Formats: sequence, C-alpha cells, structure tokens
Amino acid sequence: MTEARQEAEEPSITVAAAQWVADNPPRPDIIPHLKARFSLTSLQAAEACAMAQKFRLLRRAYG
Repeated sequence: MTEARQEAEEPSITVAAAQWVADNPPRPDIIPHLKARFSLTSLQAAEACAMAQKFRLLRRAYG
C-alpha cells in the first residue's frame, strides 16, 4: 500500500471509530479498546474520542 493511499484511508478508520464510540455508552478503557478493535495508534484513538464527543454534542443539539 502506498503512503498516500494509507493516509487517505486513515481518516475513515478514525471516523468509523468515532462513530462507534458515539453510538456506545462511555467506558473508562476506551483508548486501549479502540486500539485493539480498530488497529489505531494512540493518537488516532484520542482523535476518535474527541470526534465522538463532537458527534454526541451535535446529536443532542440537532436531534
């Protein structure tokens, strides 16, 4: 896989992880769980958590 193609796929993996986090109840061990479930790095897992929080907020605001 080329580096450019890998970079193009990474955001979609992070977004998928964020959607999964937003759709499930909060849990204290989310970073290790995301790393294992989605094969993310620690940074990607943290970004997914931040994105999930925004998704939750927008869902509450706009239904």
